[in-house]
Amino acid sequence: MARARRRHPVTSQPSRSCSTVTNSELITSSGKNGTEPSDTVPTTLGSALGTLQYVITVGIGSPVVIQTMMIDTANDVSWVYCRSSNGSTLFDPSKSTTYAPFSCSAPECTQLGTRGNGCANSECQYNVDYAAVANSTGTYGSDTLTLTSSETVTSFQFGCRENEGVVAGKTDGLMGLGGDAQSLVSQTAATYGQAFSYCFPPTNASSGFLTLGAPSSMAGFVSTPMFRWGSAPTFYGVLLQDIAVDGKLLNIPPSVFSDRSVMSAGTIISRLPPAAYAALSTAFKAGMTQYTAAPPRNILDTCFDFTGLDSMTMPSITLVFDGGVAVELDGNGILIADCLAFAAATTPDGVPSIIGNVQQRTFEVLLDVGQSVVGFRPGAF
Repeated sequence: MARARRRHPVTSQPSRSCSTVTNSELITSSGKNGTEPSDTVPTTLGSALGTLQYVITVGIGSPVVIQTMMIDTANDVSWVYCRSSNGSTLFDPSKSTTYAPFSCSAPECTQLGTRGNGCANSECQYNVDYAAVANSTGTYGSDTLTLTSSETVTSFQFGCRENEGVVAGKTDGLMGLGGDAQSLVSQTAATYGQAFSYCFPPTNASSGFLTLGAPSSMAGFVSTPMFRWGSAPTFYGVLLQDIAVDGKLLNIPPSVFSDRSVMSAGTIISRLPPAAYAALSTAFKAGMTQYTAAPPRNILDTCFDFTGLDSMTMPSITLVFDGGVAVELDGNGILIADCLAFAAATTPDGVPSIIGNVQQRTFEVLLDVGQSVVGFRPGAF
């Protein structure tokens, strides 16, 4: 498993993109480079919008209103702002000829379960609690979702958010890609199967992709079994077995990872069980002794001072999943803001840890519920 150290620029440089599709192709292209299936839309890093979440640009309503929405594999209910001072492009349901709110007795309203928020003016209400940030509340309804010029989803279910509060920068809303009934993946399962893949570029100078449906070939992928929680069908889980730094396994006891990990496109930094994070941080710092340590930055406590340097070398990090599947992270998935892009989970025992979007950068990540696998294709650019 030995890996050579790699030299990395200290400052961000334009990188090869996961694909060459651009946001401007939303309504004009049938897919990546016009040759791929029309179920593919570009993903971009939302830094220009004040967030390190990844976003897609879609159209909602008739006539189409362009919406730039963060994507999250650990949430189900999609929503857009219908009233906000957030600087978003507001969707006005009264101006769409295809919009319809759900009645309070509609099956779509009932299936919201704990995300339901009662009834107002005979219209179904929803509420999604994001814990550390403002809830999303409003009317739950449906309209036409435009993915590309040739691909639409009729009667797409989503929330019309009417409360204030910022979830992630100046985005227009959130596209839920979780495993429960309300997500885009579940709503389109009859067409694409309950499978999708995505690639996240390391900077906003390039673009990636979100593709509904399984790839035609698994060539280049390594895969590990997917774990699902019956009490929490939103989440796609994996089982970590160990972590390697510069090719050397840390020999973390299997019990440390027994609660499994959630694959989350909407969480930036991976959260590891404290014992696993401590072992990783210690090993990584041992491979960075040539650099000056820097003070912690918020939840990031393994930080370095690269002032005056044009480039640096760092140890490789490999995540080892169930079945011995080794996934060596891209260099862009190791550091963020000159700190190790991992943190210790602060959740109680019994709660899964999280594989965040930074660690997923440059891979094509496949989440295939039908085959019950999570796949990783490195260098998907």
